[in-house]
Amino acid sequence: MEPSESAGLDAAAPGPQQSPKPELSAAMRAKIERNRQRALMLRQARLASRPLSAVEGATSAKVSKTIDSGAGFFIEEEEDGEEEQRTRKVVHQPAPVIEPDYLVCDDCQKPFMDSYLSNSFDLYVCDKCRDNEEKHKLISRTEAKQHYLLKDCDLDKREPALRFILKKNPHNPRWGDMKLYLKLQVEKRCMEVWGSEEALEEARETREENREVQKQKRFNKKVKELRRAVRSSMWTKDTSVHQHQYGPEEVVDPEEDLYKKTCTTCGHELTYEKM
Repeated sequence: MEPSESAGLDAAAPGPQQSPKPELSAAMRAKIERNRQRALMLRQARLASRPLSAVEGATSAKVSKTIDSGAGFFIEEEEDGEEEQRTRKVVHQPAPVIEPDYLVCDDCQKPFMDSYLSNSFDLYVCDKCRDNEEKHKLISRTEAKQHYLLKDCDLDKREPALRFILKKNPHNPRWGDMKLYLKLQVEKRCMEVWGSEEALEEARETREENREVQKQKRFNKKVKELRRAVRSSMWTKDTSVHQHQYGPEEVVDPEEDLYKKTCTTCGHELTYEKM
């Protein structure tokens, strides 16, 4: 095979497959656009605050002409009139004014650019409508799992995964950070898992009944162990040696001279022969 053909085959060979780039969510794209619009607005504000000469970037340069004096040196003489005031101006075109992509609050229906709930939980609610006491209350991961009967997979793996914030544990700062979820989003995820309030209540009742049954079993087991311990402490084994106390002698067989004695305590019979 010729080198040209081998080079053509190498060029035609497919290259390594490139891994697809992860797609950005709608919230991330909106945040990037807001940051870009904010940077443009700040740049326009800085340009507006500069003086005219600084904004336009004007620089002046005087033009001079050289005259031969005939004595072995040159004389530089500045031109008069318009040539003396000739300037070179570098003008920066202002950036175009683009309307920023504002978010609309779900409560007051007013546009806003940024808020705590939109950044932390992707919830389109402005800071003015934020209600930390009731509507937008935060709950811990443990409470979300116990009260709403959710599992770890329901919080982390079910799409879309619920967002959370980390906070120091108020009981002991040395413990791990607490994961706080938005109660509104946890309730919505609970309805997705259980379907209705009735199904959730039935699951709660079933779990409570199972908990009571297990609790009663543990109680009965402890009572049984306690009774066994009490009985074993009250009963003592007699380890002393038994001494037989035989009664009167009885004849079993006169011809064979066989006799016997019976213990009056345990009933043991001792048979013997007399010579």
